[in-house]
Amino acid sequence: MERLSAEMKDAMRELVAAAGLTDKHVVVLGVSTSEVAGHRIGSQGSDEIAAALFAGMREVQQEVGFHLAFQCCEHLNRALVVERAVAERFGWQEVMAVPVRHAGGAMAAYAFRHLADAVLVESIQADAGIDIGDTLIGMHLKPVAVPVRPGRKTIGGAHVTMAKTRPKLIGGARAVYVREIEKVSP
Repeated sequence: MERLSAEMKDAMRELVAAAGLTDKHVVVLGVSTSEVAGHRIGSQGSDEIAAALFAGMREVQQEVGFHLAFQCCEHLNRALVVERAVAERFGWQEVMAVPVRHAGGAMAAYAFRHLADAVLVESIQADAGIDIGDTLIGMHLKPVAVPVRPGRKTIGGAHVTMAKTRPKLIGGARAVYVREIEKVSP
């Protein structure tokens, strides 16, 4: 379990560096603990694996200050577990359900029990995300997602995919996308 926690920390730190995450950002996490254990998604959820991964995530979160959102499985329509203060800060409406291992997923259920005043929200637009075990987090990212190629391709037995987001580029041939500092002559 210590190895899984260390792998999670490594992945989180890599995403923080690639996306420039701060306390203004939200990271969505989709995790199949079954896949981490080497089994088919949704088949053998594990509280022990969830605890190890959660510890790694929280350590990096506390160092950097970004906010965490844990995606539930399809049985809760991929709702997200967040702290109530985070939901209020970003204006997300609470929905009612309590994630459990077989309806929500082991990771989301663990987060619901261990975050401060956890609630579920139906959808968000996160700044970045990590998908562990092909859980399909894309629906909860801002519209322009950019792949982050992780150095670590797996956590346990699960495939890892990461993304950051950027603002949409708008305009046409005359549009400028890089700010230039204007020099004023004396």
